[in-house]
Amino acid sequence: MCVELKPRWDLSNHDALALLPINSGITQQFMPCIHKFANDLNLERIDFEPTILIVGTFNPGWNNLGNYAQWFYGRTNNNYFWDVLPRLYENSNLRLVPCAEWKAFCSHHKIALTDLIYSIDDADSDNQTHINQLKNYRDDAIARHFHRFTLVDIPAILENHPTITHAYLTRQTSANFWQQKWLPIVQYCNENGIKTQILLTPSGSARFQMPKSTDITLRDFIFKRWQNSWHSL
Repeated sequence: MCVELKPRWDLSNHDALALLPINSGITQQFMPCIHKFANDLNLERIDFEPTILIVGTFNPGWNNLGNYAQWFYGRTNNNYFWDVLPRLYENSNLRLVPCAEWKAFCSHHKIALTDLIYSIDDADSDNQTHINQLKNYRDDAIARHFHRFTLVDIPAILENHPTITHAYLTRQTSANFWQQKWLPIVQYCNENGIKTQILLTPSGSARFQMPKSTDITLRDFIFKRWQNSWHSL
């Protein structure tokens, strides 16, 4: 079955615009922050049928944030995704190679990438506070400071790609904000025989979960945690 994939609105948190008096005569205009790789989020550009879907959170696309990423998980100075994932399959490190090699790796191993959020709709590109909250690329800042989102319709992606057997989220869901975004996906997967798993974030913030006294490097710590959570190859 082929379904049309569209971002969907999420107003599960309070609607910031609803705080205005109905007859105030004030119109709030926002310049939404759209995902930097929005055209890739619905998997419309892939040339293979994936068996694995890896889901992240959000990659802001405003030009004034200094976001040098060329593709998903591409801020490699503080992210080990392209080190850890290839080690699971080929014992190789693709962290510092061109993004074309990342895409070739995913195509070869039938891995598709997407994120939970398509856009932050109450973000304003002219608001310096919003810029500061997004340019640090912290998921907790998104959860605390913004309230209107368009989500990627991941259940529709899964329906449109029935070859997917495993869905992974690359962050912990201890925060209620991210639980709300992930649980409907888990429900859909449970109903359709798709296995789900949460992975330790591959970002540098994973260091906060390392034991205080350990000789293991951060990259090896993340790899070991992923290795314990990944399905059998």
